[in-house]
Amino acid sequence: MKKLIKMSLFGIILVGFFLFFSSSNALASAIDSSENSRNLFEFNCAGCHPNGSNIIRRGKNLQLKALKRNKLDSVDAIASFVSQGKNNMPSYKDRLSQQQILEVSHYVLAQAEKGWK
Repeated sequence: MKKLIKMSLFGIILVGFFLFFSSSNALASAIDSSENSRNLFEFNCAGCHPNGSNIIRRGKNLQLKALKRNKLDSVDAIASFVSQGKNNMPSYKDRLSQQQILEVSHYVLAQAEKGWK
């Protein structure tokens, strides 16, 4: 019985270590992705959209209220808009890969949900 308990305890500890290290890698990956997304935004978007504002057309900012009003409150909608552009907003499909567009779209929506803080 003691041997079975020791084996079970060892199994639980082993599973715990596995979960800890796999989640740490996932966390590190998420942090890297977030950092990369922020850098993509800063390099490609912040010139016109510093902190989610809009220096060209004030009402077309990246605040959640404006995104909802303009039906751009999903990653897919933002990614499509970034890819295609419209009016003063240029198309980025020739400047950024589809993956980069998705990353910056996730970043924009996440920042809008946080109030760009």
